[in-house]
Amino acid sequence: MAKILVVDDDPDFVKVTTKVLEKAGHQVVSAANGAKAMKVMRQDRPDVVLLDIMMSYILDGLDVSREMAQDPELKDIPVIMVTSLTGVKGSGVFPTDEYVPVDEWLSKPVDPETLLARVNKALGK
Repeated sequence: MAKILVVDDDPDFVKVTTKVLEKAGHQVVSAANGAKAMKVMRQDRPDVVLLDIMMSYILDGLDVSREMAQDPELKDIPVIMVTSLTGVKGSGVFPTDEYVPVDEWLSKPVDPETLLARVNKALGK
């Protein structure tokens, strides 16, 4: 069982994602914005982070991924960016071609099987 942090300000997305992940045997914690996510991660390190881009402000999720990448305690946690902003992008390239330190990109709405496959991949399964 892995601990998954779902960071998204959409309570419906968090609820559905939590159900999918818990049914697969994972423990799920959530945060509605980047500041709360960073606090949760520092208190109880997750195994994987599912991270939305747009929350408290337009680039909240991007800032979280950058802050994680610079933190020695958090930089090794796999990050899956889940967003409705853009189609699935290549490894770490945002539409502006700006590097984004994430492991995977998923577009909303997310198919449950795809979500679980990406989480398992991030966990090394």
